[in-house]
Amino acid sequence: MAATLRFLGALLATNLKASVALRGAFWLRAGFMCANNFIFLVVWWVFFERFGEVRGWRMADTAAVYGIGAGAFGLSLVLGAGVQELARLVYQGGLDAYLTQPKNVLLSAVGARSEPSGWGDLATAVILFSLSGYVSPASIPVCVTIVLSGCVVFLSTAVLMHSLAFWLGDTQSLSRQAWHFIIIFSLYPKTIFVGWLKVVLFTVIPAGFITFLPVDLLREFRWSTLATVLGGAAAYAAVATWVFHRGLRHYASGNRFG
Repeated sequence: MAATLRFLGALLATNLKASVALRGAFWLRAGFMCANNFIFLVVWWVFFERFGEVRGWRMADTAAVYGIGAGAFGLSLVLGAGVQELARLVYQGGLDAYLTQPKNVLLSAVGARSEPSGWGDLATAVILFSLSGYVSPASIPVCVTIVLSGCVVFLSTAVLMHSLAFWLGDTQSLSRQAWHFIIIFSLYPKTIFVGWLKVVLFTVIPAGFITFLPVDLLREFRWSTLATVLGGAAAYAAVATWVFHRGLRHYASGNRFG
């Protein structure tokens, strides 16, 4: 475990250096992502100015949801943007370079890249947390925890989607679209979902563990809610790891040099 953590630290440091090598492009991409997030938030602001609330859900809750979602997604791009290329690597035999290394294949492939736009998402998260009114100095550890757990769920679901390539072939486009589909559902007010949709949002589409329960945790801290959030993240991570390694049994080398 200690060796794995040192490897992840070195991988992250290398990726961060590569991300900021072109400083102009780095700040431009981060800035555009931050602006993009606020454009979408303005639509909700106009909506709540007109209607006030949706079944008890207010603008402050939406700001918290966007803060958690942006923070979790941004952190996943900073730490593991390589997951977006996982299906392509599987289909084209690009995992060969990672299989020959004495390190965990999944961690190496996922952590191979870092996206500068993720920093724009993280900046958005900090601003929205402060605007929501739910965050105080005492609750900062809770905010960090739920962003980390959301990042784990985002990366885990991406691994699951991209692991389909082991059995179905070229699923790069499908896997990316499915991942962004989860992001979209994570940003809607949870009160609009009822009945069987709630079940879907805590299983197939894990929006409940990414934003819905974490918002409840910010509004009213409960140890049981925190345990559910962390347990859900751990469960998705375990399933994603298991599915990926099962898929490796079907992997065919691309015999490529690189």
